[in-house]
Amino acid sequence: MGIINRLVEEALKTGYLTLEAEEQLRKLVQTTKYSQDDFDAFVSLQLAAQEGLIRQESREAWNQNQSS
Repeated sequence: MGIINRLVEEALKTGYLTLEAEEQLRKLVQTTKYSQDDFDAFVSLQLAAQEGLIRQESREAWNQNQSS
């Protein structure tokens, strides 16, 4: 299992994607070769975020700044 898959599993397990994990995922997707399993995991994370199944620290911070 690749690092992308592990980061995604942790986010899905906890229901929360930290800023650190999100940044790490972004860098990995942009700069490394990854397996089909890692790609599929990343897509599942995106879908979970779109469906509101996980919370994103970055989105929460952005929303908080918009309401201030």
